[in-house]
Amino acid sequence: MLGRRDLLVRTGLGFAAAALADGARAIEAGNELNAPREADWADVRRLFSLTRDFLHFGGLYITSHPAPVQRAIEQHRRAMDENPVHYLQEQGARLEAAVLRAASAYLGVNPAEIALTDSTTMGLGLLYNGLDLGAGDEILTTAHDFYATHEAVCFKAERSGARVRSVSLYQRLDRVSADEIVQALIANVRPETRVIAVTWVHSSTGLKLPLRRIAGALAGVNATRPERERALLCVDGVHGLGVEDVTLAELGADFFVAGCHKWLFGPRGTGFVWGTAAAWARLTPTIPAFFDDGTPGRGGTPGGFHSFEHRWALDQAFALHQQIGKGRVEGRIHALNRQLKEGLATLPHVTLYTPHAEELSAGLICFDVRGLSARAVVARLRERRIIATTTPYTPSYARLAPGMLNDADEVEQTLREVRALG
Repeated sequence: MLGRRDLLVRTGLGFAAAALADGARAIEAGNELNAPREADWADVRRLFSLTRDFLHFGGLYITSHPAPVQRAIEQHRRAMDENPVHYLQEQGARLEAAVLRAASAYLGVNPAEIALTDSTTMGLGLLYNGLDLGAGDEILTTAHDFYATHEAVCFKAERSGARVRSVSLYQRLDRVSADEIVQALIANVRPETRVIAVTWVHSSTGLKLPLRRIAGALAGVNATRPERERALLCVDGVHGLGVEDVTLAELGADFFVAGCHKWLFGPRGTGFVWGTAAAWARLTPTIPAFFDDGTPGRGGTPGGFHSFEHRWALDQAFALHQQIGKGRVEGRIHALNRQLKEGLATLPHVTLYTPHAEELSAGLICFDVRGLSARAVVARLRERRIIATTTPYTPSYARLAPGMLNDADEVEQTLREVRALG
């Protein structure tokens, strides 16, 4: 008889078509997007209820819902309030399948490999707690990762007897290169390393890791290892999702975790874990699934009652990005970030930390203003009607995140205000 893990690897993906055969289209009839396929950016901006009293450069933290997501949430909420039992029982499976289909199309992966969660932090906890690790195994992480990754891998080590080792990926951020990052990480992979836990875009500095190159180098290390001893590349991808025009298959990770309420403009309280079939086979779910049909994604989706009106509206966020065009979104965000970085670099009282190279940066910029704390910079900008954030690390930097709802004039206005802080 096949064990559970063998069954997932050998037959799990075979259930995908049956599990999703009755799924609704990603865009429900009567709930189409308002933005035309070749919408200009002003059209996209009008889909959001963001106040015009501020310039919004804090979307990396939490975002406003666009009109299609707002409408879908309200539609599901109204139906749940009118007849919750019937709506959940009669429509729930169909609506969740629609979300998986939309996510699959956007991410470029099999929908059966996607587990739905409520946040990046939840996904990281479920991932690292569920991995098959024991005494003698090692989790390799970096000094640059978010608190949730550090704590999740430490919790796993305490329970399993595995060891956590943290390394730095560069000597100096102002001179960092993709070669240095790849070499620093791969050189630290040991025979006992079973998990490599990294973050795609660091919210502490804005550095974007060259994931494809890391995955390619790691594939060489794993080539001579048996399946159980392969080092899994596990990625917190929240600040690349909704920015970069790539599919998960192209990135080459084994697991990818993200929340959807930031760059993707998804409903608050939504996220996912994606993994390859072979990677899922090395994970045991932490929370029982309510609808485990034998596919790894469904088995990894926590059961229980969720904010269903938000989860079921997530397909609209994926569809909006698809309709605008992933390439156009990436181009817009990178162009605005390039403009802001180039402007900040000319200011003598500003220290810019985020790399200039687009290979090593995405949609957020970290900097200091001489004589002011990061908190003071954010407060002064707020007085000037500009929303910025601080990095929740030591040291803490001021942070601006130009997104596709901003424009070049807003970037120039922000540069003028930062210049005035000197």
